Amino acid sequence: MRSSPLSSVVERRVIILVALVQLVNVLDFVMVMPLGPDFARALAIDEARLGWVGGSYTAAAAVSGLLSARFLDRFDRRSALAVAMLGLVVSTAAGGMAQGLGSMMVARVAAGLFGGPATSLSLAIVADVVPPERRGKAMGVVMAAFSVASVIGVPAGLAAAQAGSWRTPFFALAVCGLAVTAYAVSQLPSMRLHLAGPRTTATPTLALLRRREMQLMLAAAAAMMFSIFMIVPYVRSFIVNNHGYPDDEILYLYLAGGTASFLVVQLTGRAVDRFGSTPVAAFGTVLVTACLLIGFLPAHPIVPVMLVFTAYMSTASLRGVPISTLASRIPAPHERAQYMSMQSAVQHIASSLGAIGAAQILASDPVDKHLVHMPVAVALATAVSLTVPFLLWNVERRVRARVTAAAQPVVRNDDGAAEAAPIA
Repeated sequence: MRSSPLSSVVERRVIILVALVQLVNVLDFVMVMPLGPDFARALAIDEARLGWVGGSYTAAAAVSGLLSARFLDRFDRRSALAVAMLGLVVSTAAGGMAQGLGSMMVARVAAGLFGGPATSLSLAIVADVVPPERRGKAMGVVMAAFSVASVIGVPAGLAAAQAGSWRTPFFALAVCGLAVTAYAVSQLPSMRLHLAGPRTTATPTLALLRRREMQLMLAAAAAMMFSIFMIVPYVRSFIVNNHGYPDDEILYLYLAGGTASFLVVQLTGRAVDRFGSTPVAAFGTVLVTACLLIGFLPAHPIVPVMLVFTAYMSTASLRGVPISTLASRIPAPHERAQYMSMQSAVQHIASSLGAIGAAQILASDPVDKHLVHMPVAVALATAVSLTVPFLLWNVERRVRARVTAAAQPVVRNDDGAAEAAPIA
């Protein structure tokens, strides 16, 4: 059964427009950490403290996700998305005017407050429009924004910083974000399908959290993000300072890694629709574990940095798409934005804990600028990452059981009472 009465043409248009909006949202998030060493030098920030910049965004996004969970489902999705994206654009411009660690963190907190709900609304719109049998592919298209941001945005941001200053990418993204948001909102249809029919009483947040499949799903999403952010904020500093990779060639790393990730995400969505979320996420977990052990444990690179970095970038798609697709099957339509906000909040809390936790573990050697204690961060990230496939397997098993029970025909016994017919 279809999730909505929208035509296939409108469905495709909505997916593309949401992907454009999500591109701006994701680029605002992924651009900052690669630029970290640049603005750290300009603003006299210790590079080992860059995790606080990333953590401030994710912590704010978590708070906004929790606060907005109770009311996002009450509004037209298009209007709510417009407000969230406008706030994100202004906050991005504010980041370009930072004068130190404090003002940069304030700007990133503001960006997180708007970026968190924007992500939740984007995923809720896709779940509203696309039926379950095609949702994996649709999620792959929307989540390809991460890959495109890496392929085009991050290298372009690094090049803009080299041509101008570290402030240039922030202002350029704010201008592009304003244009994309205006275009997408003008072209999106009114998204009020979740409000159609008799008014449904909002499900209490605690009632959602008591559902076992939601607890397991949130734990899986948190585990993935925590393991990622133990490492990601420090990738550039590590490969440049510890492995001696030329700093002026970093943009080529992101270009290669983003291109590979874009190709992988297109296949991942189809693989999830065909094989399910757990096998795809398990493969991604094996790959990210290998990348961490090979790329970040040895004192000197034992395989080309380009190869490890490219593979590591691809693992985000191999785990993110199955998690988002499976999560979209759990809540009812009138609970989707609420649940996606909760999941976004949990993911951002986990991201913040990962980034800030790594900042407490890692330190910069005062002599050669090497990041020390990386094996400790890698061990913790790996241990947490390995829990993801097992959590998803439990969720997927419960979802399939629920679908089977709902599809089971009902017959009447001799007394007229209803009883379930046996499944053939």
